[in-house]
Amino acid sequence: MKYDWRKQEKELYSPRGKAVVVEVPKQKFIMISGKGDPNQDAFSERVGALYALAYSIKMRYKAEHKGAGQDEMEEFAVYPLEGVWDMDDEAGAEAHVLEDKARLIYTVMIRQPDCITEERYREALGEVKKKKPNPLLDEITFRTCEEGLCVQILHTGLFDDEPESFEKMDLFLKENQLERKGHTHREIYLKDMSRTSPEKMKTILRYRVCEKQ
Repeated sequence: MKYDWRKQEKELYSPRGKAVVVEVPKQKFIMISGKGDPNQDAFSERVGALYALAYSIKMRYKAEHKGAGQDEMEEFAVYPLEGVWDMDDEAGAEAHVLEDKARLIYTVMIRQPDCITEERYREALGEVKKKKPNPLLDEITFRTCEEGLCVQILHTGLFDDEPESFEKMDLFLKENQLERKGHTHREIYLKDMSRTSPEKMKTILRYRVCEKQ
């Protein structure tokens, strides 16, 4: 059986163009952090290192479970790239998008199935380092995150137009007596940025929330 997040986890990965509340459980990720304009090489190089490791983990798991029964997961689809975005101390905490993108702070990540352990991650990492040496691989970590109660929306189009979707989310919060927890937000890129024109990008925007006191 192949596990496909597109089919099995529609609640988290198939939102429409309106804000909704979701409960996000504990999830495992491989991740790497950086700072600066995501249009620069430093960002794409980090994304490339992540994908190299993600596919190594996937292929190793598939090889180990070849011929497994129908009730057992033989392989899985690689999860989409995600990014948690923040701003440096001088930028201020209120804006959703900075005009000066050099001040952006980010952690990009790719989720891993629950069956991927720390040991599997380290074995795959060692293999990638041998086959495709890259100093950025040393910056990748394996961590578990639990977002809990969140509000998310599907944004279609340019990243620079995201404030329009954030406004919809903010209005939804007011109407439902909710408030944000912190000023960071998460983006989940449902389409490959390197192969999709900017106006056709589909991005889930999400931030953690709690009931208004």
